Amino acid sequence: MLSTVLKTVFMYTFVLFVTRVMGKREIGQLSPFDLVVAIMIADLAAMPLEEKSIHIHDAVLPIVVLAIAEVVFAFMTLRSEKARSLISGKSSLVVRDGKILEGALRELRYNIDDLLSGLREKDVSNIQDVEFAILEGSGRLSVIMKSQARPVTPRDLGITTSYEGLPYPLVTDGEVKYKYLSQLGLTIAWLKEELRKKGVNDPADVLLASLDTSGELYVVKKESAELRDLKIKE
Repeated sequence: MLSTVLKTVFMYTFVLFVTRVMGKREIGQLSPFDLVVAIMIADLAAMPLEEKSIHIHDAVLPIVVLAIAEVVFAFMTLRSEKARSLISGKSSLVVRDGKILEGALRELRYNIDDLLSGLREKDVSNIQDVEFAILEGSGRLSVIMKSQARPVTPRDLGITTSYEGLPYPLVTDGEVKYKYLSQLGLTIAWLKEELRKKGVNDPADVLLASLDTSGELYVVKKESAELRDLKIKE
């Protein structure tokens, strides 16, 4: 029993480490090669957990080999366009100027229902509004709308907007993020004072406190703190 638990923990940690070494990539962005490697690693990792007769190093070694192969092939795709095309696949145009390129669909074995489904996922209901639709090597559909069908932006109206950067999370789950306070040149005393203005006396009662680029502090209390405040008011 203990041996199985230790094996499971080890394989989980090991596979997680190997996955991080191979690089970050979303499931929907996996190339066929990446997908095959992921499936093989999952299968190899499960082998010593399912069969006690299989030693753990019989799975570790093939996983290491697959990870090295993944890194090597990834490096090749960075350096060679031909290798990138062969391993990751090529992007293919399937709609141009509102017209479906039937020959391209036939070559890709991508049917009309798949195309319409992909367009609906991009909130496109009328194919005539599409300037270009491109089937990426990962299998995802990229859609570029015609200029007349795109949403109006402040730039189209000649309106100047202020800069909007990412907010800084100064407190998360009751923990003060001192590195962000330091980056912004702020102090813990300033933070506590601002929290008091929001009705919070202790940062430990804060689920999230973030500071946006306009200087506005957004605060969300923990549910336990809100219930406590409600009881006090009652």
